[in-house]
Amino acid sequence: MARREEYESRTEKFLLPLLEKQEFELVDVEYVKEAGNWYLRAYIDKEGGITVDDCESVSRTLSDWLDEEDFIEDSYTLEVSSPGLGRPLKKEKDLKRSLGEEVEVRLYKPRDGQKEYTGILKAYDKDTVTIETEDSREEVFTRSEIALIRLAFDF
Repeated sequence: MARREEYESRTEKFLLPLLEKQEFELVDVEYVKEAGNWYLRAYIDKEGGITVDDCESVSRTLSDWLDEEDFIEDSYTLEVSSPGLGRPLKKEKDLKRSLGEEVEVRLYKPRDGQKEYTGILKAYDKDTVTIETEDSREEVFTRSEIALIRLAFDF
């Protein structure tokens, strides 16, 4: 297991029971390097939405545990936040919850000259994702060609 995956996994294992007690959902944990700095991010949610106070409470508890365990070698910034409106649909539970919703699919490489598709999420399995586009066409994408899938939102 890569170092990044180990950090994410250990953090996730700590957070899951803590968040369940508060009826929060752990959406994702990521350990990423951006602009030369490392970030450990936990995205949390709950029915009705997460508040700043919710994030602060989880952040304090997580920060204390990370200080105690001290398993991350690099200097990093801890962030706990809501996944936001444009949250990626990464896990099975995300896709299941989003069936029948409008999603945006971004591909690594263009298909028929197009890299971005929008449509209603109709089906998914471990290998594919199927959407119905505005013109009632069904588009089936392999998971390996999808760079990002997220809920679509209009302003």
